[in-house]
Amino acid sequence: MELKILSSEKNSLKIELIGETHTLANALRAQLWKDSGIKLTGYNIEHPLISNPVLTVEGNDPKKMLLNAVVELKKSNSELIKVLK
Repeated sequence: MELKILSSEKNSLKIELIGETHTLANALRAQLWKDSGIKLTGYNIEHPLISNPVLTVEGNDPKKMLLNAVVELKKSNSELIKVLK
């Protein structure tokens, strides 16, 4: 997966998830909403066949919140894999 930072400010981050679909974008969005410091998060896909998701994160430290969300998703997926085996 490749990320393209479209805008990065103190309390706002907008990134394009190149080569991804609703699956990852929605999982990240849902995990980000679990963070009490999040003010706004969501994603948009202009065209489902030719566009990449653009994820928006707003809060006190959006980069840190996004990293924490990725770590938590990784943990959840590890547990799921163990259960399925």
